[in-house]
Amino acid sequence: MKTVFDQNLRAHLISRIQLLNEESKPEWGKMNVFQMSRHCSIWNDWVLGKSKQKHKQSFIGKIFGKIALKTTLKDDKPMGKNMPAGIFVVKEKEGNLNIQKEVWTSQIAEYSHFSNEGFVHDFFGRMSKEQIGIFVYQHMDHHLRQFGV
Repeated sequence: MKTVFDQNLRAHLISRIQLLNEESKPEWGKMNVFQMSRHCSIWNDWVLGKSKQKHKQSFIGKIFGKIALKTTLKDDKPMGKNMPAGIFVVKEKEGNLNIQKEVWTSQIAEYSHFSNEGFVHDFFGRMSKEQIGIFVYQHMDHHLRQFGV
């Protein structure tokens, strides 16, 4: 399984992020390239434990979360298109993409010393470090594929 805890895959994600530019257009979804990169940065802050917002597992997640997580992580199949951004919707349509890319790439590098093992996903619930690594990779890959890189 592909995981963000693999050094080579982190390097590959970073090289793909560097290919994004102001002209990058989505192949699906409503976000533009700035919104998507900002969404990923906010999301990574949450997973890395740097967000001030603490999220609890939703009621529906308590019922179906573990089953859905198992299904999501069963293979290296990419995430489906048009998945909801949930609470990580970015409303600003414009911003400095280059700064956002720097933030995002530095976050990807931070996974080399991940220490937020008490992470609780708002739907899936508590996840093991292995599950977090796979899911983070899938999420980053999903958005990079969304913009054709």
